[in-house]
Amino acid sequence: MSGRGAEKRVALVKGDGVGPEVIDGALAVLEAAGADLEFVPVELGYGQWKKTGKAMAEEDLDLVKTCHCVLFGAITTPPDPDYKSVLLTLRKGLDLYANIRPFRTADLDFVIVRENTEGMYSGVEKLDEEEATTLRVITLRGSLRIAEKACAIASKREKLTIVHKSNVLKSDNLFLRICRETAHRWDVPFEDMLVDAAAYNLVINPKRFDVIVTTNLFGDILSDEAAGVIGGLGLCPSANLGEKYALFEPIHGSAPDIAGRGIANPIGAIRSAAMMLEWFGEVGKARMMEEAVEWTLAQKVATPDLGGSCSTREVAEAISKRLAWSD
Repeated sequence: MSGRGAEKRVALVKGDGVGPEVIDGALAVLEAAGADLEFVPVELGYGQWKKTGKAMAEEDLDLVKTCHCVLFGAITTPPDPDYKSVLLTLRKGLDLYANIRPFRTADLDFVIVRENTEGMYSGVEKLDEEEATTLRVITLRGSLRIAEKACAIASKREKLTIVHKSNVLKSDNLFLRICRETAHRWDVPFEDMLVDAAAYNLVINPKRFDVIVTTNLFGDILSDEAAGVIGGLGLCPSANLGEKYALFEPIHGSAPDIAGRGIANPIGAIRSAAMMLEWFGEVGKARMMEEAVEWTLAQKVATPDLGGSCSTREVAEAISKRLAWSD
């Protein structure tokens, strides 16, 4: 399957907590943008675990694979020692090796490209009463393909920053070497930086960054820090990309403490839906959605996390109305 086939079939995973609320907002905005998509509901996560004892069954993955991509809300982790992460299962089962996380404000514009299937999230672990270990897996194949993806993005922008910890973690020497070699081959201007220095500079001087490429755990942590720099997790989208499939999700979690109150910020989910349209080749509609989001934020129509007093639905409605005015 390709992201650009004539039939656009999307597995719809609303998930738990605020997931259904923000995804409903994204669906409303997609409709206002004139998106022509076939949605296939797939129930995964904590709610499914309470019903069946499993957050995700094998047949669920089979159903997802009949679709081109996934629009994903958020999952609450069940209190189950044998629980296997739904999101990690989807990333590995669909081979979604590249996690693309753009961060944009009026003053900032940078992208974190995170390796998505190995590193500290390899799933190779051992736990007993006296010792717990997790194997950090860095492979030539994994490093090469994430470096290629990052360089493809950086080639259309300004520069690449390779973030690593090779002075302590010898496994990062492979990652660093492959990223350097790939950047040379692409003729992309680049630098490399230790992850602690990168974390510091994201706060002190975020404008120095354009495209960051890094390993799984570092990318996870740095992207949450970047969300804080631009205003909050609720603003931030992401794309999980593979060769055949893709998954689009806001980077925030299920936030059960505010679930059902109608105050969750839907913008991360709406921007994720715009990234999905772009992946499908609907670049014009994706840009319209992003412009409508930016206009709405400029009008101070915002949920409480951004200092506003609007509900999830009111923000989505304001963005939808802006799209209607743009037609």
